[in-house]
Amino acid sequence: MSYQSADALQGALYNLLSGDGALTALVPGGIFDAPPPATPQGTYVVLGEEDVIDRSDISGPGAEHRVLVQVVSDAAGFLTAKTAAARIAEILPGAQPVLGTGRVVAIWFYQAQARRAEGASLRRIDLRFRARVEN
Repeated sequence: MSYQSADALQGALYNLLSGDGALTALVPGGIFDAPPPATPQGTYVVLGEEDVIDRSDISGPGAEHRVLVQVVSDAAGFLTAKTAAARIAEILPGAQPVLGTGRVVAIWFYQAQARRAEGASLRRIDLRFRARVEN
């Protein structure tokens, strides 16, 4: 297994999301690669937890990174959060960003869950993606 590319992958995902003008217009609260110190106003995105599974084979070391991307919104209803989540689901699958360490083979959408958070005052959508990385 290889975990060598985890930091490079996180940076690449952050750059893909923060570099997309349509997404940044949908999330005026910002895009974060760590939870913000206070809850921003409006809608925002946070790169979250990651599970990594060994996918090494005869060609060399590799890993599958299961990455969580959260969309959080204080807007009434889920429409605002779902619109931002849909844009993220357009950006990441199929992207092959260049990494300083390793190589992204592919990124796939895996799962999404929409829920109310913080006593129903926030809407949160958890998007999960799988990224196959070879070293």
